[in-house]
Amino acid sequence: MNIWTYIIRRLLLLIPTIFIVTVIVFLLCRFLPGDVIELLLTQMQSEAAGSGAEIDISVLQRALGLDVPVHIQYGRWIGVLPYPDKGFDGLLQGSLGYMFHKRIPVAEEFLNRWPVTLELGILSIIIGACVALPIGIGSAIRQDRFIDYGGRSFAILMMSLPSFWLATIVIVYASKWFGWMTRIEYIPFMENPIENLKMFWLPGLLMGSMTTGVIMRLIRTSMLEVLRQDYIRTAWAKGLSERTVVLRHGIRNAFIPVITVWGGMLGSLIGGSVIIEQIFCLPGLGRMTLDALSSRDYPTIQAMNLIMTTFVMLNNLVIDVLYGVLDPRVRFD
Repeated sequence: MNIWTYIIRRLLLLIPTIFIVTVIVFLLCRFLPGDVIELLLTQMQSEAAGSGAEIDISVLQRALGLDVPVHIQYGRWIGVLPYPDKGFDGLLQGSLGYMFHKRIPVAEEFLNRWPVTLELGILSIIIGACVALPIGIGSAIRQDRFIDYGGRSFAILMMSLPSFWLATIVIVYASKWFGWMTRIEYIPFMENPIENLKMFWLPGLLMGSMTTGVIMRLIRTSMLEVLRQDYIRTAWAKGLSERTVVLRHGIRNAFIPVITVWGGMLGSLIGGSVIIEQIFCLPGLGRMTLDALSSRDYPTIQAMNLIMTTFVMLNNLVIDVLYGVLDPRVRFD
């Protein structure tokens, strides 16, 4: 089986998995504590206070599509059953639904917010790699020396400190001691790259700390195992320099387990962005998901879970393909 056949088979297997996820998430949203109708009714009554206008609950339920049984709501959401006023308008038609509070398409809000989370995730990965890889490789090359002991201690420290705790401590003490406070107003990268990076480097560093310790220890262990292989001893016997042995023969094979674990951590980075975005007032997907949970915005919660699930499964596919590319012994059977 060649690589393209393997990829097509894996993509076809995603369809039933995504279907099961949509059913589970759709039902779990309905079991969330609190009633979205009551929340919206309270909000609308406070906004209409003094006007004397009365709000009809049945009209509100009909407008949100909550006046029909759950199975009909699900059929409308995925696009196999029509809405009474707009026909078929669901996932099969490329629609993620409409937000309850803003009454705008979820896809529109997603497109406005995903660059923030993408930039935060990329920065956290780059910063984490720049910290973890040199220290992990150096610890393996200089085993049981000062750099090794220091690197292992630093890795344990990073694994022990939650990123949200670090973020809170940094903001509180930076404000108290230096009078510094992070910007609240978001600056797009294309509008002002310098100010944008000034706003993102700290949350990216703190979010990357979640994976730094794990990757550091993993690359050290993997490098130690590779450096004990026979082909590495042969490379040393040929008189090759340490740099050539490590960079050309060692790192590539040591990266195989690291990439597998690193790819699996991308999902946790997305989950961690919920807290980091909230602390640093970043208008990303994590904050959008948290706001949707707080307001019981069913379409937004369903759409975000569907998007994140699809991303994680596609990411796992990419990791499996890279595993085979890096290791010629792997066959796509």
